[in-house]
Amino acid sequence: QVQLVESGGGLVQPGGSLRLSCAASGSIFSINAMAWYRQAPGKQREFVAVIISGDSTNYADSVKGRFTISRDNAKNTVYLQMNSLKPEDTAVYYCNVDIYSGKYNEVYWGQGTQVTVSS
Repeated sequence: QVQLVESGGGLVQPGGSLRLSCAASGSIFSINAMAWYRQAPGKQREFVAVIISGDSTNYADSVKGRFTISRDNAKNTVYLQMNSLKPEDTAVYYCNVDIYSGKYNEVYWGQGTQVTVSS
C-alpha cells in the first residue's frame, strides 16, 4: 500500500507565494509521473502541473511562468512552488502520483490541501 501526505497550503495575499509538498511512502519500486491538480468550489478538478521521470515538466496555461513543479527522488516527494498567486488560484490542491510497486502500476491521490488567496 502507498500513502501520500500533502502539506504547505494556507492563506496568502494576492502576489504572495506558497510551496506545497507531497511525500509518498509505502510499497514503492519506482515513481513515474508526479502531478498536481486543483479543484475550486463548484468547479471540476483540473490539471495544474506534471513532472515525469527524467524531469520533463508540463503546466496548465493558467499557471505557466508562476508555478514550478519539482521532485526529490531520494525522498519520493514532489513540490509545487507557487509565486505571484492570484485569487483565482484558490482551490484544494491534490497531488497525483503514478507508482510502480514492482508488480503493477497504480495512480494514487493525496488528501488535498487548501490554498486560499485573499486580501
